[in-house]
This record gives sequence, C-alpha cells and structure tokens, in this order.
Amino acid sequence: MAFHYSRRKLKPREEEEAGELNIVPYLDILMNLIIFMLLSITGLTAFGALNVNAPSYGAAAGAGGDADARKLNLSVLISQKGLIVRGDSAEIPVTEGGAPTLPLRADGTQDFAALNAQMVKLKAAFPQETKVIVAADPDIPYEALIQTMDALRETTGTVAERKLLFPDVTLGVL
Repeated sequence: MAFHYSRRKLKPREEEEAGELNIVPYLDILMNLIIFMLLSITGLTAFGALNVNAPSYGAAAGAGGDADARKLNLSVLISQKGLIVRGDSAEIPVTEGGAPTLPLRADGTQDFAALNAQMVKLKAAFPQETKVIVAADPDIPYEALIQTMDALRETTGTVAERKLLFPDVTLGVL
C-alpha cells in the first residue's frame, strides 16, 4: 500500500487575514452622545443666566424721551463695611463720610433683607425705573455679589407673591 499525501496538506496554506475592525457603529454612538451633551448644556445654561449689562458711555440713540420723568440713577456699592445705596432720590438716606447705608449685621454678614425692603420702597416711588448699577470691592466674595443682585431684582416671598424691582443690572467698578 502506497502512502499518499492528501491534497490539502500539499497545498501551501495561506495565512488567514484578520478581519478589519469596523468602527462605524462606535463613531455613530459617539456622535450621538456629543450632540446630546451639547444640547443638554445649552438647555441648562438658561437656568443659571443673569441679565447683566456692561456699562455704556455716551447717550443712547433716542434718549431725548420725557424730560419731566424723574431719574433715580440708583447704584449699590458692596464694601467690607456694608452696603452703600446712592441715587437721586429723597427716599435714599444720606450718610456722612462714606459710612454705609446698610452696615453689616452683628454676625459680620451683609443685610440683604434690609436692602430688599429699601428697594421695595424705592420701587414704589419710581415704578417705571428698572436700572441699577452694582459695584463691589475686589475682596468681596462672588456669592455676596449674587445675593445683592437677587435682593435688587425681585421681592421676597412665594413665587406667586414676587414682583420685579430692578432687573436691569449694570456692573461697575469702584
């Protein structure tokens, strides 16, 4: 009996090619996640947005307006000693020598409730006024600036009871 090699063994065997990695489904998932995150971020930024205007120089176009309307020119300065409220109104108490209008409380914090109460009185005297200039010392924490803007923007109370006071905030420097 003769010994024969099979044809499979005589034929040189080619190496099997490894299949290429298909990354198209991975890229599809990645693109969907990126689009989802971008849309989520833009939707969430609206919740934390505050309307703050940069100071403007010069008269605005068409600023002639009503000459009889009283202007308040309200400004609130945040210092280490307390809150200083200034404006062109008799309702704003005048302090001597740069003393704060609303000094710090006994525990050393700003009195935002008193500021809000004073803004309610000013809004009653100037119902059409919406602008306020806020300036702060460089050492004032950011949280105090935000709480000051909150006290200036609307009254306290439940959501149904709240009313706008001075929502147009312009940031200034001391």
